[in-house]
Amino acid sequence: MHRKIISTHEKALQINLDQSKYGTFAEIGAGQEVTRWFFRVGGAAGTVAKSISAYDMVVSDAIYGACERYVGRRRLKAMLDHEYELLEKRLKGQRGASTRFFAFADTVAARGYRNRDECHGWMGIRFQTAPGAAYSQVIVHVRMLDQENLQQQEALGILGVNLIHGALYHPEQPERFIASLLDNLTGQRVEVDMIKFYGHGFESVDNRLMSLQLVQQGLTDAAMFTAKGDVVQAAEILYKKPLLIERGSFRPVTNVTLDMLECARAQFVQEPRRQGTDPLVLMEMTLKNLSAGGTIKHQDFLDRADLLGSLGKTVLISNYGEFHRLADFLFRYTKKPIGIALGVPTLRELFQEKYYADLEGGILESFGRLFKKDLRLYVYPSRDPASGELITADTLKVAPQVRQLYAYLLENGFIEPIRGYNESYLPIFSRDVLARLQTGDGSWEQLVPGDVVHIIKERKLFGWREADAPNQFRSRSNSVEAPPTLEPV
Repeated sequence: MHRKIISTHEKALQINLDQSKYGTFAEIGAGQEVTRWFFRVGGAAGTVAKSISAYDMVVSDAIYGACERYVGRRRLKAMLDHEYELLEKRLKGQRGASTRFFAFADTVAARGYRNRDECHGWMGIRFQTAPGAAYSQVIVHVRMLDQENLQQQEALGILGVNLIHGALYHPEQPERFIASLLDNLTGQRVEVDMIKFYGHGFESVDNRLMSLQLVQQGLTDAAMFTAKGDVVQAAEILYKKPLLIERGSFRPVTNVTLDMLECARAQFVQEPRRQGTDPLVLMEMTLKNLSAGGTIKHQDFLDRADLLGSLGKTVLISNYGEFHRLADFLFRYTKKPIGIALGVPTLRELFQEKYYADLEGGILESFGRLFKKDLRLYVYPSRDPASGELITADTLKVAPQVRQLYAYLLENGFIEPIRGYNESYLPIFSRDVLARLQTGDGSWEQLVPGDVVHIIKERKLFGWREADAPNQFRSRSNSVEAPPTLEPV
């Protein structure tokens, strides 16, 4: 995406000199960093109808209503609701015919003398795309990564100007809008891990695709949405929860996909130290899982998301090729037990030292980070393609130099063989299922859950073709040459 990046000063001045746009700024935490840019560049009278900062909780509650969390999505919504409604009420009659109104708000927990926790905030803008139009809205969640308060304030101000400028000048180009959020910033300073477009100007925008854009364009390494397609910030659903994750391509979901997950879940909840707690299940797709021929097709991504949603699954999109990076992300939000379900071929790849050349401590550093807290790998078996021998986590052979490391992890319960699996599912691989459904081989229907069969045929997903004649199921090779980021089975 080639475009000219203009400075924050130029963006703020352009808005100030545009007499057709007028709005309110409400900021809680980290100072009036966004509004300050519009006063600094001059001509703010053409943009700023009001600027307010309600730091005191009693004052804030009196204006926006009481809430449990002052840095949260609900508080941001209350701020936007109040300020936008008040702006229109006061000025619509006087200048509503020629002015596009907007209300900007943020609520932030920046680094301070006492606050040494994670620094983050919610930011949003409600605006009109034309005078008198119904409002459109964009909200984001941001993690501030600078170590000093003044640097965080500076980054917050730049991000806020980028958000306002993008909303007012590029609302019809969401991908460009997202890219512009990091103008004059870097991913080392801020991370935007959630974005949501809605309202009058964004009726055709699918926020699941916008989550994908955040990861693709490097604004974050992970984004999430629920089975209903609602985008969420990770802490909103992961905080202090036990978790079970299965990563794969899910193109399509097969009987193995669900059998692996259900067997892992059954073992997860049976362990005494977990007291029968049912984990939150995440289905993770990495960018590599999503790419075909080096590109990611949006409709193909949505097809997979629809299937997972129909099964009631929350989806995690990530750029975490390595398992230890996925673990670091999850540890950020919970200290509860975590399980990762995977197949024997992926486990074998995990013990290939070549994948850890970029780590100073090599494979030992990777596994140290992966298992530093209560995390366990649940391993689904496979059959040797040549001999037909059943291979489980107990019988897997790894390279001699890592054999003792593997034995240590297995004996201490960090790696656990999956029990109670359906042996008839072992020959199933999603790549084979995909090939069959695309060539009209009706035998694929035996290899996936019934609900998934119905959805694929009803919506004609993944290039499905009507079966010409039934074909008997044949075992396929289960050889794997993929690195450990790919689908485990």
